[in-house]
Amino acid sequence: MCNSPNVFTAAIEADRSRSARLKPGLASTPTAKPVAAILNAEMPALGSRRRRLWELPSQALCPVIGVCLPMPLLRRRMGRLPGIKPHANDYELHCLAIDACGQRSDLAELLQRELDQRFIRTLRLAAACKTTLALAAWWAAAAQGQPLREGEPPLDTAACFWATLTHARCEHSLQEQVLRDIHMLQHQVGAANRADLGRLEALADENAVLAAELARVQQRSQRVLQERAAAQERQAAELVQLRAQLLGRDTLLASLREDMQALEAAAPGLRHRQEQAEQIRHQLRRIQDLERALLRARQDAARAEQRQRESQAELQRLQTATQLEAEMVSTLQPPGAPPNFGERAVLCVGGRPSVVPIYRQLIEGTGGRFLHHDGGEEDAVAKLDASLAAADLVICQTGCISHDAYWRVKDHCKRHGKRCVFVDKPSGSSLARALNQLTEPAVQPPPA
Repeated sequence: MCNSPNVFTAAIEADRSRSARLKPGLASTPTAKPVAAILNAEMPALGSRRRRLWELPSQALCPVIGVCLPMPLLRRRMGRLPGIKPHANDYELHCLAIDACGQRSDLAELLQRELDQRFIRTLRLAAACKTTLALAAWWAAAAQGQPLREGEPPLDTAACFWATLTHARCEHSLQEQVLRDIHMLQHQVGAANRADLGRLEALADENAVLAAELARVQQRSQRVLQERAAAQERQAAELVQLRAQLLGRDTLLASLREDMQALEAAAPGLRHRQEQAEQIRHQLRRIQDLERALLRARQDAARAEQRQRESQAELQRLQTATQLEAEMVSTLQPPGAPPNFGERAVLCVGGRPSVVPIYRQLIEGTGGRFLHHDGGEEDAVAKLDASLAAADLVICQTGCISHDAYWRVKDHCKRHGKRCVFVDKPSGSSLARALNQLTEPAVQPPPA
């Protein structure tokens, strides 16, 4: 696109020879000497009248208006003039400004004043360039973004572009170089603008997402704030109610205190009497507790006395029964007297507890030592072996012992050759008959 004919082609071809003379100087000046040295070079003095906007070539008007005047500013300035469409787009306004600046007109003068006022500081700096060579070096430094002096900020390209084109020492070759530089700078700015637009669109999308998220967060925050406000209102209402209740209680307490003070004043000993009444009630409760405890103790004593009387009666009954049993045994005893055991140990296995005293009397009456084992009712069966080992004669009550005890007695007597008498009924008469049979052959044990 840049190689095709354009508005700059005619000027470039017409002044090629003059540009060739100036180019070596322009190319070597920025690198050969510092900008400040070139600006301070002594050159012959020439005229200082700057060119006006309408005096510029037509190919320079487009970049000047497009680069040096922002579109909003151009729209404001042209909107004040008659004949301008209020709804014209940017391109139409740009073309109208170029056409109007092709010759001296009100719009051209207006834009001339606007540009001079807008870039007045840069125009003063450019006025220090007294030669074309110094102006070319100054422009080269501005186009490359270099500061005029060390420590100063870089120069504004648009301001330098306007100051260079309108400078009195801007010859045709320098003008061509400036237009070429600004043309390429516009391409670079356009590419940068497109990249910026892409980034701007991405940022706009991200901003939309963040804005939506922010809206949701704000809604949640609003709901939380509303809920918190409602909770605070409820708490405030509850606080008012509690304060009212507290005030009512304080009032009631004060009233009761006043009543109590009035009663104490009316009855000076009332508090003492109340304390005495409380002590009396406590003593009454204590007396009642003691009376109940005394009643329980008397009942326990009566029951204990009743149990004692019953125990004495049972003892008397047992003694009577023992005497009767002994009399019956002596009555039923055969004419032959029982054998004399002569301090031999007689073990009685089994039998009822009430008959055990009768067994003892009968055994000890014949001179033997009485041993007894209940056959596993209360005494452990394991103790039976020791009793069997200590006995010389065994009397087994077969109806009042366990099967284990029965077989232990039978096995022990068989292994050790001890005499064993089996009694089927647990009574004193049965034991007496068994003792009388000791001189007879051994009685065969009944089946278990």
